Amino acid sequence: MNNRSKNCIAMLLAGGQGSRLKVLTEENAKPAVPFGGKYRIIDFPLANCVKSDIDTVGILTQYQPFELNSYIGNGQPWGLNRNFGGAFILPPYQRSKKTEWYKGTANAIYQNINFVDRYNPSHVLIISGDHIYKMNYKNMLRYHIEHGADCTIAVLNVSLQEASRFGIMNADADGKIYEFEEKPKKPKSTNASMGVYIFKWDVLRKYLIEDEADDTSSNDFGKNIIPKMLAGGKKLYAYPFDGYWMDVGTIESLWEANMDLLDPNSTFKLNDPKFKIYARNYSVSASRISKAAQVENSLITEGCDIEGHISDSIISTGCTVEKGAYVHKSFIMPGAVIGKNAHIEYAIIGERSIIGPGAKIGSEQDESGKLSISVVGNDRNIERNTVIQAGDVV
Repeated sequence: MNNRSKNCIAMLLAGGQGSRLKVLTEENAKPAVPFGGKYRIIDFPLANCVKSDIDTVGILTQYQPFELNSYIGNGQPWGLNRNFGGAFILPPYQRSKKTEWYKGTANAIYQNINFVDRYNPSHVLIISGDHIYKMNYKNMLRYHIEHGADCTIAVLNVSLQEASRFGIMNADADGKIYEFEEKPKKPKSTNASMGVYIFKWDVLRKYLIEDEADDTSSNDFGKNIIPKMLAGGKKLYAYPFDGYWMDVGTIESLWEANMDLLDPNSTFKLNDPKFKIYARNYSVSASRISKAAQVENSLITEGCDIEGHISDSIISTGCTVEKGAYVHKSFIMPGAVIGKNAHIEYAIIGERSIIGPGAKIGSEQDESGKLSISVVGNDRNIERNTVIQAGDVV
């Protein structure tokens, strides 16, 4: 064990398969999916760590990790290239005589106990790589220490109708958790877990080892570690968070979070000078917007060539929107080309995809009258005049 110690390090869970994002994660880890024109989803929890003076982040990868590994590199864009600390990619590796996939969130941390021990931290922050939010973890850590907590869980106050979708923390007036319910049908409170945890490392380490020895365990924080700590009489506290937070693990939520960036009344702003979001941005030219173009309430990123009509949409780095094309309420990912007279509405267009002239993708409603987002995956070539209906994924 290193005789130098950190007060708190972060372990960022970035290994989820992301199957609910369908074609967008066929060859890409969910945290590496583009967001907001020039970012990747993982930029947001990394920016939170930087803002919180957490300079050691273990990034636990598993499915389709190549692009994510390349994107993170040595962590330099986020100021995480350190001599003692920094950003580290932590895939499953060979232990004893076998290589074992991460079986659950708790098992992923268990497999990296030696990495954590190297920094001998007093506390460990566990975060997810697929949430969009801004949060200063220093405030949560202060709360955790002041309450003498073994574990502190960030909670968001959601509506009673939404509460059954989350892990719900039932706590007393002081914030001490006395009960945890995993997606309850009849929730007793609206304190929804954000999947942001701070643990005393010596306490968590013991529970991880015990959990790994339990053959009946799912090796999951929500299903196993948290309930066992409650049953064992450990001090668990709920930390209230009142800012913007979105789990972008579905097509609809990814689209919605991007559209929130265009809402002048949204509390979530990318251009806040007090809380910058850093990213690995490659050098590209300035965008060209022709006289024929019409742009209304949209974000146009660098390196674009715009001749069409764009409204309420996000156009990512290096995109082309040709003359006569119409893009409305859509998220266009980096490098995509929207051909002449194409009509894109309520859609997500994947990276480097080419939408042929006259193609029609999406509409505001499907046949049932429900809002449905059409999706074109990465590197697709949609032929001219093709029609893709509302909610279709290709």
